[in-house]
Amino acid sequence: AGGLAGGIEICITFPTEYVKTQLQLDEKANPPRYKGIGDCVKQTVRDHGIRGLYRGLSSLLYGSIPKAAVRFGMFEFLSNQMRDEQGRLDSTRGLICGLGAGVAEAVAVVCPMETVKVKFIHDQTSPNPKYRGFFHGVREIVREQGLKGTYQGLTATVLKQGSNQAIRFFVMTSLKNWYKGDNPNKVMNPLVTGVFGAIAGAASVFGNTPLDVVKTRMQGLEAHKYKNTWDCAYQIMKHEGPLAFYKGTVPRLGRVCLDVAIVFIIYDEVVKFLNKVWKTD
Repeated sequence: AGGLAGGIEICITFPTEYVKTQLQLDEKANPPRYKGIGDCVKQTVRDHGIRGLYRGLSSLLYGSIPKAAVRFGMFEFLSNQMRDEQGRLDSTRGLICGLGAGVAEAVAVVCPMETVKVKFIHDQTSPNPKYRGFFHGVREIVREQGLKGTYQGLTATVLKQGSNQAIRFFVMTSLKNWYKGDNPNKVMNPLVTGVFGAIAGAASVFGNTPLDVVKTRMQGLEAHKYKNTWDCAYQIMKHEGPLAFYKGTVPRLGRVCLDVAIVFIIYDEVVKFLNKVWKTD
């Protein structure tokens, strides 16, 4: 269920992910290539066509299905251990389960997936792009840097994904418990699920975009400039100021709200369907 939800979501929302990544890679000191969201879209379409906005999609598409599967699988596993006698999961336990799910997906799937995505997107702005496609790009990265080349920014990714899912599942669990009140079996309308998901997504964006910026820089083609995650954060603060940690917030907000809303809706509906078919409850 989680895998199907992830695959559909990324196809719908990827252009906003592309713009967010380009803005986060756009260093103030270099000087900046883009004046803002609209300029980034305009330059990309002018130079590469509409397809340019989907550069790096393949890495997220291949990774989004296992990512969502690991995330929801781990969350369900942990939450099943932590529910009370009535089958309820309180907000604090939801946060802990979300944290575990985020760390699991970061290590198993997200770090290599995001590293490849960022390198692909960054490569498109190079004078002579060298990656011809997903498999060629991965082969080149591994050939030049070894397998560790696909695991750049692991610390930042674990921090980002862990906090991402902790915040989202905490908010989602809180809102679901509030909505259901004393009836844990109350059926949720998909629209309500979507609204709650969007709120949870927005909370995570405002909560951890600085980590996302650091992660993106650590995974770009110029990651060699940074000694480690902490040095990257220090360099950004020193040369670009605190506002640089919120680069790409607007496109990320748009994408994440859609992302989380869509994923939770599809996941809940697929679970309902599977429960009817296989009577797992």
